[in-house]
Amino acid sequence: MVVKRVGILYHPMIEAAITMARELEGLIRDHGLSAWLCSAWEGEKARAQLDSTDLILTIGGDGTILRAAGVAVLVQIPIIGINLGKLGFMTELSAAEAVDSLPALLAGEGWLDERAMLEAQFSEQVFYALNDVVVARGAIARTVYVDASIDDEQLTTYKGDGVVVATATGSTGYSLATGGPILHPQSEEFILSPIVPHLSLAYPLVLLPEAVVKLRITAAHEATLSIDGHINRPLSSGDSITIRLSAHKARFLRIHPGSFYGFLEQRLKGKR
Repeated sequence: MVVKRVGILYHPMIEAAITMARELEGLIRDHGLSAWLCSAWEGEKARAQLDSTDLILTIGGDGTILRAAGVAVLVQIPIIGINLGKLGFMTELSAAEAVDSLPALLAGEGWLDERAMLEAQFSEQVFYALNDVVVARGAIARTVYVDASIDDEQLTTYKGDGVVVATATGSTGYSLATGGPILHPQSEEFILSPIVPHLSLAYPLVLLPEAVVKLRITAAHEATLSIDGHINRPLSSGDSITIRLSAHKARFLRIHPGSFYGFLEQRLKGKR
């Protein structure tokens, strides 16, 4: 992997992330390479700078990586995350490692980790999710009804707080909190899991990669569509969302050994 141009996406609300972004930009330029900086919250501005970018550094936590994956999804630029957040399940480097590891990254060392993403179609728009697509109740704390079908066959009407559709990467996130299973992160299967179901199907399902899920709201009050926790759209009764595995994948540059099971418990507890 040849690196000539690097993008740096940082969490704009963490002062240490902004400081580190500027420091890394200077170090990258010292190596004779070009670099650009952008808040991870300014997706359109970041997309406008992707041309000829070979690598994206994220500085923040898992939320910053989720935003970066949405920015880079169509061009599949490798991402490497530097953790300044609390959990850092998807990040690769600690803040202390970042500067020392930079020369190896710029030299193209490491291995590529590809992750499946979801594609959700709603109201003529297409959204991409690395973690999950959530259909849930809105501001009013009342039960939401979600008709669910798989491959055009009616499954059930979920009654509760909503439904999570999660990738293998997202299986350790919200889906896990709802009682869903943990999938190996490189798996292409995905999960359909109800949120606090009431007198309806209560079990999470693991779906084949080619499955197509349709969710339709039948509640009288407003619900919400959430994509990776940072894209949110209101839903009304009758609205439907079609969710499938995307042809696009997120790509991560890794330099640590790829032992998922070895660090699973430590990461779930917020440790490296």
